[in-house]
Amino acid sequence: MVDAFRMHILQTKDLGTCPVKQIGGCSFMYMRISNVYIVIVVSSNANAACALRFVVEAVALFKSYFGGAFDEDAIRNNFVLIYELLDEIMDFGYPQNLSPEILKLYITQEGVRSPFSSKPQDSRPPANATLQVTGAVGWRREGLVYKKNEVFLDIIESVNLLMSSKGTVLRCDATGKILMKCFLSGMPDLKLGLNDKIGLEKEAQIKARPTRSGKTIELDDVTFHQCVNLTRFNSEKTVSFVPPDGEFELMKYRITEGISLPFRVFPSIKELGRTRMEVNVKVKSVFGAKMFALGVVVKVPVPKQTAKASFQVTNGKAKYNATLDSLVWKVRKFPGQTEATMSAEVELISTLAEKKSWTRPPIQMEFQVPMFTASGLRVRFLKVWEKSGYSTVEWVRYITRAGSYEIRC
Repeated sequence: MVDAFRMHILQTKDLGTCPVKQIGGCSFMYMRISNVYIVIVVSSNANAACALRFVVEAVALFKSYFGGAFDEDAIRNNFVLIYELLDEIMDFGYPQNLSPEILKLYITQEGVRSPFSSKPQDSRPPANATLQVTGAVGWRREGLVYKKNEVFLDIIESVNLLMSSKGTVLRCDATGKILMKCFLSGMPDLKLGLNDKIGLEKEAQIKARPTRSGKTIELDDVTFHQCVNLTRFNSEKTVSFVPPDGEFELMKYRITEGISLPFRVFPSIKELGRTRMEVNVKVKSVFGAKMFALGVVVKVPVPKQTAKASFQVTNGKAKYNATLDSLVWKVRKFPGQTEATMSAEVELISTLAEKKSWTRPPIQMEFQVPMFTASGLRVRFLKVWEKSGYSTVEWVRYITRAGSYEIRC
């Protein structure tokens, strides 16, 4: 199998086209990490996505043992440890437990660490390894104790927009993720309620009462962390889970309808002969007047033969960036329900060659709006149950960022 991979794939330099290749009756699924190829060989019709995901998780596991390094030297120095780990993470072709926190409880051998590794050793006391490996909650240790029980929840969204020069929205969606940081004692059970349409309708159906008025949203393409109880989500449409300790990503989602755009951009670019251009850009913030955006950057593309530009701005600072072939306008703090304008006179270098028509790339924006979600997603409740009945402090934060936010001009 090694010879077949080397001769039919490596030597033909046919590596960049597809990570899955079939040779004879076998399929090779491979991934390159630094200077090492990791190859999975199957003779049946296996799940390719599962195999590649296994490779990613296995590499993360090896790095946690080797101090963050995974290359040829790390593999040579830790050959015995790798064989021991492979015995645990796969049985008869089925992936098993790949959690570094759990495996380190009973495979206590330390890897040979790279001299350049700066990662500190994990010195936590070992817990009941048998319970951790065989129990239903493999992602959380028992016996955790905190003086102050706190939960931090961040909803971070990226808005993607493509708008025509006439102001028509051609494409718009928001991708989001919910990040959590838990410092909770014992084995708590958490329940998260969002203002999603299906969840609210299901709650009203169970409690036999009409749905509350207010904005509801439809979540698309939802993926959850392994701690979420999918059976309860399918039946009750509520997100119930026993959280891992520390920081983790609870869920990811995408929303394609009902997006509230944080900014509207009105550009006007006029070419005045062969050597001059006039650029006017007005940016209007559409979110609430009590909110504000941070780190707003507007990049207006200009031709390559631009010599210099003079600016007039109502807010922030603007300059010509020759590396990006753009006029870059930066506003540190942009209040809601306000407008800002930039006017620029651009001088072009006169050329003897016949002038080609300039294909205008779109204007791009960067920004970050705290306490605002473009989708309108909101946390309705976050409940924590634990048998000891301690009180908890919950913190919720919303952030909307620019993804691919482009306006044609």
